[in-house]
Amino acid sequence: MRGKISVVGLGPGDESMMTPQVLEALNRADAIVGYSGYMKSIEHLIPPSVLKFSTGMTREMDRAEQAFAMAAEGRHVVVVSSGDAGIYGMAPLIIELYERGGHGDPEIEVLPGISAFQAASARIGAPISHDFCAISLSDLMTPWELIEKRIVAAASADFVTAVYNPKSRDRYWQLYRLRELFLQHRDPSTPVAIVRNATRVDEEIVVSTLGGFDPDVVDMFTVLIVGNSRSRIAGDFLLTPRGYFDQDENEGSYNVGATIMSGSFRTIASLMRRNDLDDDAKWAVMHTIHTTADFEMEKLFYASPGAIRHWHKILKGGGGEIVTDVTMVQSGIRKAALERYGIKVYCYLNDPRTAELAASEGLTRSQAGMRLAVKEHPGALYVVGNAPTALIELASILHRTPFAPMGVIGAPVGFVNVVESKHRLKAACGDTPIAVIEGRKGGSGIAATIVNAAFSLDEAAAMNPGRDV
Repeated sequence: MRGKISVVGLGPGDESMMTPQVLEALNRADAIVGYSGYMKSIEHLIPPSVLKFSTGMTREMDRAEQAFAMAAEGRHVVVVSSGDAGIYGMAPLIIELYERGGHGDPEIEVLPGISAFQAASARIGAPISHDFCAISLSDLMTPWELIEKRIVAAASADFVTAVYNPKSRDRYWQLYRLRELFLQHRDPSTPVAIVRNATRVDEEIVVSTLGGFDPDVVDMFTVLIVGNSRSRIAGDFLLTPRGYFDQDENEGSYNVGATIMSGSFRTIASLMRRNDLDDDAKWAVMHTIHTTADFEMEKLFYASPGAIRHWHKILKGGGGEIVTDVTMVQSGIRKAALERYGIKVYCYLNDPRTAELAASEGLTRSQAGMRLAVKEHPGALYVVGNAPTALIELASILHRTPFAPMGVIGAPVGFVNVVESKHRLKAACGDTPIAVIEGRKGGSGIAATIVNAAFSLDEAAAMNPGRDV
C-alpha cells in the first residue's frame, strides 16, 4: 500500500482559524509529526490510535525523515507547521527530500493554512492590501549578506514588508539593522505594526512608527508589518490604500493623469534619502524632483522652518498675492488653483514703467521690476526663477528696509551672480520665510513648482499633488 504525506498549516494559533481540510487530515491520519510545541497545541484533536512523533526546535530534518519512514510503511502521515506550511514551514523540506530520492514514493500533498502575517494584518486592518513581501531575519540557513540585500530591495521598492523571526536570544541586532536600512528609504513616520501571538489568548498589538518602535519589545512570537510610503493610520486601523480614490469620481473611471502623478510621487518618496525635512519641506522637495527628475534637488533645497505651510495657509485662504520675476514663472503656477482661491499674479518685467526706471537708475529690468513690485505689493509672495539680479534686489531691500513680504522663493539658474544672490537672500531674510535652491541650479519651472507645492500641501499625506488644487 502506497503511503501518503500531508504537509499542513495549522494557522496562526486560534483553532477556529484552522481550515476544514486540515482538520479532516488530522482526523484521518495514521501518524502525525511535528515540533513539540505545535503538537501540544493540537493534542486534543489527535485520535488516541494515531502515532505521534515530535522533536524540539532546529530538528526539522529528523521530523521529515521520520515522516518518510512512516509513509514507507503505508501510513498516512500528517506533518504539521504553524501558519502556512509553505511559508517558512515544513513543506519545502518535505518536497526537497522527495526530489532527492531514496525515501520511497509516497503521495505528497500540501494543505494551506492562514499565515501569521495574514492573521496579524487582519487584526490591525488592511496593511497588506497592495504589493507586499515577507522577509525572515533568521540567518541559520541563509547568509546575513543575502538577507540584507533582500531588506534593501524591499525597502527601496516600497513593498509593505512582513518580518518573520525578528529576534531570538542570540539574534538581537538584526532588527536594529533592518530598521536602519529601511530608514534610508522610508520616512521615520512610516507606520509599523508589532503583533505578538496573533489570534491567541495572550495576543499583543502595538502600532508604532519606523523611527519610533522599540526592537527590544520584540521576540520570536512576533510578526512586524512595515507599511509602505502610502500606509497610514485610519482611526483604529492600519491602512495601505489600493488607489480607489485616485479615480475620477465624475466619470467613474480611472483618472490616468492623476494616477501617474501620484505614482510618480510615491516613487520619489521611496527614493529620497533625507530624514531631516519637515513634512511641508519634503512635499516641496518632491515637487522639485518631479519637475526635474534630478534627485540632487533633495540636497540643494533649503527652506525656513514651516515656510511652505505658512504660504499654504495664506494662499488657500485667498488673502495673498504673488509676484514673479519673469512670465515663465507666472505661466508655471497652476491656473486652476489661482482661480479657485482668487490669487493674483503680477510680473513687472514688461511694464513700461520698468523700462523707464531701469534706464534712469542704471538697473536691469528685473531689478527695476522688483522695486516697483515692492512698493505696490509689499505683502506678496515673491518668486524668482530666472534673474539673479531680481533676487539680489529683493535681498537688498529686505536688508535695508522694514519690507516684510509673505515670503521669497529664490531659484534663479545660471553662472553669473546666481550663487551669490542666494547667499544674499539667506543672510538678509530675517523672519521672512524663504525657500532656496542652492548653487547654480534652479529655473522658472522649479520656482513655480514650489508655489504649487504650497497650494497642494493638504494632499501630501495621500501623495496626490492634483491639478486643480
